[in-house]
Parts: sequence; structure tokens; C-alpha cells
Amino acid sequence: MFNGFFVIDKPAGVTSHDIVSKVRRAINQKKVGHTGTLDPFATGVLPVAVGEGTKSIQFLDESEKEYRAVMRLGIATDTQDLTGEVISEREWSHIAPADLEELVPRFLGLQKQLPPMFSAIKQGGVPLYKLARKGIEVEREAREVEIHALTFDWIRLPEACFTVRCSRGTYVRTLACDMGEALGCGAHLLELRRTRSGLFWEADAISIETLADAADQQALLMPLDRALNHLKRLALTEAGGKKVLNGVVPQPHDFIDPPGEFAQGEQVRLYLGERFAAVAEYDKLKGLRLARVFN
Repeated sequence: MFNGFFVIDKPAGVTSHDIVSKVRRAINQKKVGHTGTLDPFATGVLPVAVGEGTKSIQFLDESEKEYRAVMRLGIATDTQDLTGEVISEREWSHIAPADLEELVPRFLGLQKQLPPMFSAIKQGGVPLYKLARKGIEVEREAREVEIHALTFDWIRLPEACFTVRCSRGTYVRTLACDMGEALGCGAHLLELRRTRSGLFWEADAISIETLADAADQQALLMPLDRALNHLKRLALTEAGGKKVLNGVVPQPHDFIDPPGEFAQGEQVRLYLGERFAAVAEYDKLKGLRLARVFN
């Protein structure tokens, strides 16, 4: 049984759910799930949790993501990408590459972003995209997102390629659309590729075919604890480890080295030797508690 993450390089034209089904078949294992949905037209890093990895999704740090995108000026679509219906066409020929570069400072830092109608965000329990497909548009509340870095890789008007590093929940489609509106000509995305999702990088990504054909699929697996590398590692004594594996909260004497002070809400990884045993979380009122024990 596989426990951990396969970092799949999602191709265009399939859903994130399709990839989960393909991984399930490739490794002949039922317990599979993904994190951070990618639009069907998008490609790139899709972390797929398998086995005990599905229990650890809640502890991942995917607060920062990175994308490479190609936008097309002069045409706006209802989906903000190439899959949608054209809703406006405007003149772009007066725009120079320098005009795009000058936009960058305006779109850095904290931003209010209006989620697109074609998104999985639910309103009244119904995903917005289901309403959008019926031609229904509803009021949405703008969300705060953060753009950490934004650079143009090349500009060949009316197309331009940019790389953006942003907070979780940022819609890159909407970013391109907003930049197009700022230029007065509108825009939509032609391509979108996720190059990083938290600790998962493009360099780690493999195709679904590579996974299916691999003689040693285990060698392609990212270990469960590596995916949680942002959490502090604490070593347990033999007795402490046995307690944790039986669901008992460890006491200070159950650690090989004194754990020191914990911050409110801090999560830590607990180990028995080289075995990753659990994630624990600290509450200043209740003390340390076991958030999840791994088999």
C-alpha cells in the first residue's frame, strides 16, 4: 500500500477528479484524493494524496502558489479563459509592452478580488459555475488575496506571458482579466500552468503515464512526512512512541529532548525512531493534543 503523495503533472483537458481516478487505477488503490483543484484547461502541479496521505491534507502548507500564464489582450470571455464565450472585443493596438510592465506595482500586495462566476465557490450550497451555465449571475463578495511577485516573461502583443506567486485562493484568470480592464481593452487566459503548490514543485511532477508504466512506483512517491516538512520534528522515547500510536497524548518525559515552549495552534510532527507517528497540535488551554495518528 502506498502512503504519501504523487505530484502529478496534470495535462490540459481533464479535470482534477479525472486525475484521481487515473491514479487510483495506476496504483490499484482506493484511498486517493487531490489538493488544490486545477481548471480543466490548466496544467501543472497537482498533489495527489494516497493511503495515509489523505489524512494529512489538512496539515499541508499550500498558502503560497506559483503559476505561469499566457494572456491575450483585446478579447474578454465569460469564463475569463479560452474555453468561454466571447463577451467583448476591444482595440488593443495602442498598447505598448511598457504599459503592461507599468501595471505590475498596482497588482502587487494585498488585493480585493471578485471571484469569477465560473468557479467552484458555493452560494446557497450551489457551485457558482452551475448558475453561470444557466446564464445566472449573482452578487459575489470580493475576497482578499495577496500577490507576492508578478513578472512578465515575454510580451508579444496581443499576447503576453507572466509568472505570478500568490496566496491560496487567488484566481489567475481573474488577475489577467483585471489587468486587461486596467489597460482598457480586456483580456483572457490562453494558458495556465501551476509550477508550485506549497512544498510541491514542478521539478517533482510526473505524468500519469510515467506513474502507470513505472516498474518501481514507490520510488516516485513523496513520503508523507516530507510533504509536512514545514512542521517541527520531535523525537519520542520508545515508551512515548507506543503511547502515541495507541492514541495517548505524550507528556514532557515522553520526548527524547525537551520540546520547549509551543506557540498557540502550533502543529508538530512526532516520530518514533524514523517512523512518522502523528501530528500534534498545541492549545494553551488544553495543552498538546493528537490531531492525527498515522498507521
